[in-house]
Amino acid sequence: MRERRLTLPEIGLIGGTRAMLGAGLALLLLGDRLTRQQRRAVGWTLFIVGAISTAPLAAIVLGKSSDGGRLPPNV
Repeated sequence: MRERRLTLPEIGLIGGTRAMLGAGLALLLLGDRLTRQQRRAVGWTLFIVGAISTAPLAAIVLGKSSDGGRLPPNV
């Protein structure tokens, strides 16, 4: 398993996107207080925003190395 170092803002952004994704999915499946049309609109919006914003964050996190981005010494 690879180790990656994340800043606090990056962790917050990752958590926020996961929360939007989950909230959108929950509204699509479980929301009874809104009309079906309202629930679908809000649910899909949250789900899509969460999914779209996850891609660039994943690229940032997966592109980081465990050494903090330092280049290896020349051999």
